[in-house]
Amino acid sequence: MKRVIVIGIALLAVACGQQQAPSPAAEQAAAPKAEQLGGQPTGAGTTLNADAGEIEPADPAKFHKEPGYSPYAGRRYPERAYFGDEHVHTAWSVDAGGFGTTLGPEEATRFARGEEVTATSGQPVKLGTPLDWVAITDHSDGMGVITEIKAGNPELMKDPTLKKWHDMFAAGPAQARAAVMELIQAQATKKLPGAMTDPRFAMSLWTRNNVIAEKYNEPGRFTTLIGYEWTSNAGGGDNLHRNVIYRDGKARADMVVPYTTFQSENPEDLWKWMTAWEQKTGGKLLAIPHNGNLSNGRMFALSTFAGNPMSKEYAMERQRWEPLFEVIQMKGQSEAHPSIATTDEFVQNYELWDRGNLTMTPKKPGDMKYEYVRDALKNGLKFQRDLGANPFKYGSAAGTDTHNALVAAEEDNFFAKFPASEPRADRWSENAVKMGDRVVKGWEMTAAGYTAVWATGNTREELFDAMMRRETYGTSGPRMTVRFFGGYDFTKADVSRTPAAVGYDKGVPMGADLPAAPAGKAPTFLVAALKDPKSGNLDRIQVIKGWLDKSGTPQEKIYDVVWGDADRRKVVNGKLTPVGNTVDVARATWTNTIGDPELITVWTDPDFDPASPAFYYVRVLEIPTPRWTAYDAAYFKIKMDPNVPMITQERAITSPIWYTPR
Repeated sequence: MKRVIVIGIALLAVACGQQQAPSPAAEQAAAPKAEQLGGQPTGAGTTLNADAGEIEPADPAKFHKEPGYSPYAGRRYPERAYFGDEHVHTAWSVDAGGFGTTLGPEEATRFARGEEVTATSGQPVKLGTPLDWVAITDHSDGMGVITEIKAGNPELMKDPTLKKWHDMFAAGPAQARAAVMELIQAQATKKLPGAMTDPRFAMSLWTRNNVIAEKYNEPGRFTTLIGYEWTSNAGGGDNLHRNVIYRDGKARADMVVPYTTFQSENPEDLWKWMTAWEQKTGGKLLAIPHNGNLSNGRMFALSTFAGNPMSKEYAMERQRWEPLFEVIQMKGQSEAHPSIATTDEFVQNYELWDRGNLTMTPKKPGDMKYEYVRDALKNGLKFQRDLGANPFKYGSAAGTDTHNALVAAEEDNFFAKFPASEPRADRWSENAVKMGDRVVKGWEMTAAGYTAVWATGNTREELFDAMMRRETYGTSGPRMTVRFFGGYDFTKADVSRTPAAVGYDKGVPMGADLPAAPAGKAPTFLVAALKDPKSGNLDRIQVIKGWLDKSGTPQEKIYDVVWGDADRRKVVNGKLTPVGNTVDVARATWTNTIGDPELITVWTDPDFDPASPAFYYVRVLEIPTPRWTAYDAAYFKIKMDPNVPMITQERAITSPIWYTPR
């Protein structure tokens, strides 16, 4: 009888929550004396049989040590994209609670993690697919004060103005709106009651916010990133907003009250505050700007906030604190504008909020050039060349900017920005924004978006670190998986179902810099995308390149590098023929009989000049699918004006990879 090896399996109980793993020495000191149940092993037993014969003792000498048979063992790179929303407002924001939102940070967090909640409008609502993480970013200006005014907080009611606003909120929607407008006017003219700007009161609400974040933070399962929005409306409506995101938890976040525009509207002052915060607490912060399309040319201006020329120090500070930019959200997309990107068919009439700033003040000629991130990326190349630093070295993020606490960016589950726009038959025709005779209609709201983060795990630290290295992409809502690597040695043989293994080995991921170009070599890129199982097939993957020509003038070009239905589509006069359209608008349905579920290729830049600085990013496009307006029309059995778009092409936009001549 052959000897049997008895393999004992030890079960290690791992503590959940915020506790740090003990050191090996501490584990050893704390471990109780081992106790074996069922008696001591004797070294002999009965023979076991399996399909392949008798089980033999393992002989370590017969096995390879490195890398080993398992392709998954020893991986140190990100294997999964974690989807979340970095831009969420609740009833604690003045412009949300003031307009009726009843759901606070706790309900918003529960909804994001997949729980069903009741919307302000009384409708039950739940995400089709839960998020992996969320950042609740209520405005730091008066965070939580609006709910305290409405609730009649006794301390606040001592102020006659706040008591008047409380009574107006209680009087009904019309009076509540008037109260909000009075409040906004008081803020704009710096005449807010002292209680609203009292840092002690602000701290009490901030710590309460962080208690909620800690309650729902489950490392490895669902992450709550602590954050807030710093809301600079420079010049009375020029959007310079930033979401400030914390790497750390409540202990460090509680040490300092958030920065507000009561103190300054200058982004440089925000960066100074962030510097001081890190020095005081030992923690880490980043900021994510959004809605350059509503800045009237100020988001990516070629000068500082004060109108001074940019310096190298300024460029380095901006790059240090702002690694990402929000490319799409409910107030439209800020990737590129058709008046500038004239050859880009996929930004023509795609989710454009482009008529003015936040107050709908019309744009001046030339403003568009400094509002969209693609143009900023091109101008960044010039600053890198001239200053030795790039102020516009932005990766890609996306968020909802919801103001009803519901991160519902799915087209068939769109709960809009404000409670008044939650699903009802006439929301498409409402005035989403109205300033005098300047109006944005309800149908112009965009069902978007989410940020995908290639992190090594679903924890605050890992997500934050991936954002800092710009290994992210933004989507208009779907959860497609996108990989993008750049190098000089990728070949067609590297096309596989596991592109990351070779991608990290032979190149750099999205958000990174290419090394110096070897003599005679052009950059090669490994690009791959896998569809969202609940959404449309993929139309195509594009590489979008920006560079400086020999005269130093920024240029751009869009390359279709791989596409679905390759056997029936052609490139005619340099343009790929359309994928087709299966949308049945009347029923708000489509079929995945066109396009492909997965696309992957290796592409080499055919126009590479080693002397020209450049960036490359990927845009993945789905086949046409119904827009949220089509779902509304079908559900409520209504007809909308012919100018209302009923079809969309969902997309993902990656962070760039940069090339700098050495």
